[in-house]
Amino acid sequence: MNVMPRTVTSPKKFMIGAGLLAQMQEYVQDFGDHAWIICDEFILGQVHDKAVPAFEPANMRASISTFGAECTAAEIKQQGAGALEAGANVIVGVGGGKTLDCAKAVAFEQKLPVVLFPTIASTDAPCTALAVIYTESGAFERYLFLPQNPDAVIADTQIIAAAPARFFAAGVGDALATYFEARACYQSDGVNLVLKRPSRTGLGLAQLCYQLLRENVAAAMDAVRHQVVTPALEQTIEATIYLSGVGAEAGGLAAAHAVNNGMSAVPDLHHVQHGEKVTFGLLTQLVLENAPREEIEEVIEIIQTVGLPLTLEDMGLTEFVESQWRQVASIACDQDDTMGNMPGNVTENDVYNAMVAANQMAQRYAQS
Repeated sequence: MNVMPRTVTSPKKFMIGAGLLAQMQEYVQDFGDHAWIICDEFILGQVHDKAVPAFEPANMRASISTFGAECTAAEIKQQGAGALEAGANVIVGVGGGKTLDCAKAVAFEQKLPVVLFPTIASTDAPCTALAVIYTESGAFERYLFLPQNPDAVIADTQIIAAAPARFFAAGVGDALATYFEARACYQSDGVNLVLKRPSRTGLGLAQLCYQLLRENVAAAMDAVRHQVVTPALEQTIEATIYLSGVGAEAGGLAAAHAVNNGMSAVPDLHHVQHGEKVTFGLLTQLVLENAPREEIEEVIEIIQTVGLPLTLEDMGLTEFVESQWRQVASIACDQDDTMGNMPGNVTENDVYNAMVAANQMAQRYAQS
């Protein structure tokens, strides 16, 4: 009998510390001598001034390409063509989640190693063997499942601390769902992000992610709001980038991320950060699970501590249109999404009702 195995997957290397961008050449040289650097525009100057000068003395080359805002099939193709023409033999991504997903996809298409430098801790995208592909209009299109995790993920705490607090809070929102989704997936013996069964180790890493958030988020937000690096900030980044990514990948996703994907159908919310939508997805999941009040209140306390939007109105929803949100529920329950990892048979109607109730619950806590 062919039994689906349980898995634990992870980047080959994860480094966290201050000033690591200036050491880029040291991390790249393990994999190649000509880097194609896919870079967010806002960090372009720092990459050029801090990272690139160290390449030439080491007999290495660096070619910088600005990321085009969306991780689309066209952007992946264009970046891949540029890397091929330049003769690069290692892909480097420097930026936010979409930039890093693009770098992973380009490396996969070109069969090259990839080194990632997240500049914000807004999602756990850097560590996973997964890229999210969007349409040209910014709507979710599909997951690209990759055969392996990134070769190295380098988290420069100085750069992450200097990013806007909203992005850091969004990363907390994304990481906050990790344990609850992994728990649901493990209970249902579902399918994790490498399309295998969830492992107890994955669940344990997801649980440690939640523990570090509970212990550190208040102090970490103090640091981020003043753009300084502290031990609490470093531990929170470890949770939001590494433990969230590895815990989700080995433990699996469930309702929170499925609802997030469905919310891409709501035009009012196109500007909302991934982690902000996942937070509402988590509240929806907790309603679906009829979670204990103490658990819900602990989650909501973390949401409020880091300044995440609690209600749909906080996110910018101007009008709740039933047909629109039934479409959200329909997308969330697509057979190729992760709602199927919830224990029991969750229907589109269940999800719609839970979203309505979750927003009402959020409004109640927002007013208390």
